[in-house]
Amino acid sequence: MKVIRLREGKERSLLRHHPWVFAGSIDKGHADAGETVRVESHDGRFLAWAAYSPSSQIRVRAWTFDENERVDHAFFKRRIGAAVALRQRLNVESDGVRLIHGEADGLPGLVVDRYGDLLSAQFLSAGTERFKNTIADVLLQLTGCTRLYERSDSGVRGLEGLAPVTGWLRGEGETEVTIREHGWRLTLDVHEGHKTGFYLDQRDNRARLADWVRRFGCKRVLNCYSYTGGFSVAALAGGAEEVVSVDSSAPALQRAQAHVTLNGHDPARHQALDADVNTYLREALQRGERFDAIVLDPPKFAPTAAHAERAARAYKDINRLGLKLLAPGGLLLTFSCSGGVGAELFHKIVAGAAMDAAVDGPILARLEGAPDHPTTLMFPEGEYLKGLAILKH
Repeated sequence: MKVIRLREGKERSLLRHHPWVFAGSIDKGHADAGETVRVESHDGRFLAWAAYSPSSQIRVRAWTFDENERVDHAFFKRRIGAAVALRQRLNVESDGVRLIHGEADGLPGLVVDRYGDLLSAQFLSAGTERFKNTIADVLLQLTGCTRLYERSDSGVRGLEGLAPVTGWLRGEGETEVTIREHGWRLTLDVHEGHKTGFYLDQRDNRARLADWVRRFGCKRVLNCYSYTGGFSVAALAGGAEEVVSVDSSAPALQRAQAHVTLNGHDPARHQALDADVNTYLREALQRGERFDAIVLDPPKFAPTAAHAERAARAYKDINRLGLKLLAPGGLLLTFSCSGGVGAELFHKIVAGAAMDAAVDGPILARLEGAPDHPTTLMFPEGEYLKGLAILKH
C-alpha cells in the first residue's frame, strides 16, 4: 500500500474528519489516479484511507478514517446502503431523489439521482472513476433498478485529469423520464438535462412557493432562469393567474410549456420567453411592469471563492431589479448555488440590493437544498444552495 505523508501541522483537517487534502499539504508520496493510499501525519500516525488524484489540487479525498476498514466491494455496499436507507426514512414527496450526495454520504466525487426506475450518476473524482464498475453493480443491487445512465460531463472531471463521459453504464433505452413531485408531474431527459437531468435540490422550495402564492394571493408571477419550469408549475398550482418564465434555452422553455399542460393548467396563463434575464428585467422595469412574486434562481456565478467579488455584483444587480419590479407586499425568492458565496455573504448582497432599490421587508425563510442533499457538520463546503424568501414592504 502506498503512503502519502503530510507536512507538519497539515493533519488538522483529517483529524476533524474533513475529507480533503490539498497538494500543498503533502510532504512526500504519490500514486496512480484513483489508487487507494494510506495517509499519515508527518510523524507516521495513520489519518485516513483515501483516493489519490495526481492532477487535482485536491490531491487526496478520504474514504474512511478507520484504519481497520478496507476500501473494497463491501465498503461501497455499506456506504451506498446507508445512503439509500437514509432517503427511505426521509419519505421524500417524489420519485425523483438524490441517493448519493458526494462527501456528505462518505463517497467523495459521487453523485447519484434516482428518477423513477432509472439511475443517473456523476463520477467526478479519480477515486470514483477507479471504482466505477463496483459502484454501478452495488447501486443496481441495492435499488432494484436495472438502468444506470452516466453523466460524467462536468468540468470538474477535467481538474481530475479525466475526460468527460456520457452514456449508458448499465442497461439501455429511452432517456426521457416522467417523475412525480408534490402531486405534480415533471419530465426530464437524463441525456440532455442539466447536471444529472434535473434540479431535485429545489423540490421543497417549489412546494413552498406554491403555498406562499396561495397564502399571499400572488396573481402575477415571474420565474427567472426558469429552466424547465418547475417553479412555474408550482406558482400555477398555488393559484397564480399569470406566470412568465424567462430563460435563454429554447428547449428548456418548450419543456416548461409542456409541463404547464401536463399538470392540467391553462397554457394561456403561462408565457415562456427566450431572453437574457438581466436584459428582460431592465426592459420590464422601463415598461412599468409589476409582479406579485418573483423567483431568481440563476446558474452558478461563483464556482469558487476567487470568483466571489464578480459574482456579488451580478447577484446584486438582478436582486435590485427584481425588488424594484415587485409590487408592494410582493414576494421574492432569491437563490445562489455558488459554492464561493456563503449564506452570510449572500444575505449581505441581497441587503445591498434592497438598499439600492430603496426597499425593505421581512425575511419569511432562509432556504436551502432538500434534505436528500445533506450537508454534514465537518464538510460545510457541501452547503452550496442558499436562498431567501422576502416580502417587500
